[in-house]
Amino acid sequence: MGLGKRSRKKGLEKRVQEDSYGSPRETLASALEPSRVKIPEGYVEVERYPLNPPFCYAVITQDEDSSDHLYIVDELPMDGNEVEAYRTFRNLLEHELKAPTETETLSFHQQIESIVQRHSGDLPSISGTGLKKVLYYLERDILGFERMDPLMRDPNAEDVSCGGIGKPLFLWHRNYESIRTNVLFENEQALDDFIMKQVHRAGKHVSTAFPVVDVTLPGKHRLAVLYRRELTPLGTSFTVRKFREDPYTIIDLINMGTLDRDLAAYFWLLLENKMSLMILGSTGAGKTTALNAVTCLIQPASKIFTVEEVAEINLPHENWFTLVARSGFGLESEGQIGLFDLIKSGVRHRPDFIIVGEVRGDEAYVLFQALATGHGGLCTMHADTADSAVKRLTQKPMNIPPQNIPLMNCLVVIKRVSSPAFSDGGRRVSSRRVVQVAENLDENSVEDISVWNPASDSFSMDVKSSELLRRIATTTGYTHEEILQEFERRKVVLQWMSDQRIRDYRKVSQVVSSYHQDPERIYKKALGVMPLQGIDV
Repeated sequence: MGLGKRSRKKGLEKRVQEDSYGSPRETLASALEPSRVKIPEGYVEVERYPLNPPFCYAVITQDEDSSDHLYIVDELPMDGNEVEAYRTFRNLLEHELKAPTETETLSFHQQIESIVQRHSGDLPSISGTGLKKVLYYLERDILGFERMDPLMRDPNAEDVSCGGIGKPLFLWHRNYESIRTNVLFENEQALDDFIMKQVHRAGKHVSTAFPVVDVTLPGKHRLAVLYRRELTPLGTSFTVRKFREDPYTIIDLINMGTLDRDLAAYFWLLLENKMSLMILGSTGAGKTTALNAVTCLIQPASKIFTVEEVAEINLPHENWFTLVARSGFGLESEGQIGLFDLIKSGVRHRPDFIIVGEVRGDEAYVLFQALATGHGGLCTMHADTADSAVKRLTQKPMNIPPQNIPLMNCLVVIKRVSSPAFSDGGRRVSSRRVVQVAENLDENSVEDISVWNPASDSFSMDVKSSELLRRIATTTGYTHEEILQEFERRKVVLQWMSDQRIRDYRKVSQVVSSYHQDPERIYKKALGVMPLQGIDV
């Protein structure tokens, strides 16, 4: 029974209750089974999980000879009538779909239902199940990321990259690392149109005159583009760095082994006393993730300014000002506002903490000046070790005077490392670890407070030798032993949060706030029946 033969008074809901043969009230889940895409010869299926069921699934396969993995997007295909209906719907939506305004809050699905009811007599004859498939592809292509949308829905994907026309997209998978997919852009026009649409959605511009662009997409995903053949022989290339809707917290990092509770308690004490931290590492090491996580340990009432080129930091704090750099206009880049300008402006607002997404130029000088005036500071920077970070800071283009280097109190190095042994069915497991934490005590040297042992996958920390904790004791009026005891108490609270699975960044922030207001109550709650004198310092 086709849509064209139905009464216009009948709603969309009744239509989708009928399958291709007109059987009433068959559920969609049973009508739309996965298409079971054909697996290439020589590959075996390793894992299969839903992305947008029942329309789309991810199939991880492995070559039996080379052990290389292939990521297959298995989408339910449309037949000829459904493709025709899709094109008709798309033309109608281009003319009638309205963007929501302050007074009009009709959602995408509500508008589609209204359009279907108004034009039901003009639409091709398809079943209710077919209509559901058509609506899936319309939503995917209009609201989503078109053919790349299934990859963006994968919670295990960290980034998606395209090397040009006719080249398969690659996905960085949390379990399988870099993996080739069966998704690609076959022609130049399709790829250029896709990028143009995404850049415009972000309110930016890309063209052959300005072929390099870096924007924030809806959902806070980061898109880096090299447009057309101005810079890349194979045509437009891009990389999307995915943003987690549920950011990792310090508890997540403890549970994943990125750091231990000793380091977390140490960072907690430093940040409570407005010490500054710089997180170091290579591209993809997890610097921004770690920065987001440790920032949850800042007191919720603190006034925080974040300064970034592309928005990636996500904080639970209410008194949070987020500043994003603005590119200029025209050939002379008139109106450009960079990190340098934003940090200068931020200092005038008297924040407790200034957080810079990444320092790489003269903005570092302004940040260090802010640290000198008593502001707390956090930032990330590309460097492999604490010593190399100090050398970068003192050289062009940052040019930090050597005597100001100790203003950045703590240097944290995070790396992506491989496990020393094979596991998980013969695969070498990759993970992130805080491999070095150093205290920046003077302009000539840094002192390691914690190092990671790759053989045992453990952290060796000598907290009693920490000069920064001694400084905290001096400035707060406590003895060094009392600070060490407080360090142990916070370890207990962190372990309790881990045991109780308190890992949401808002809930972690609530515990940090509660501990600041009434530490004894939270400590006793975490401690249970364990007496205070049982803590060994």
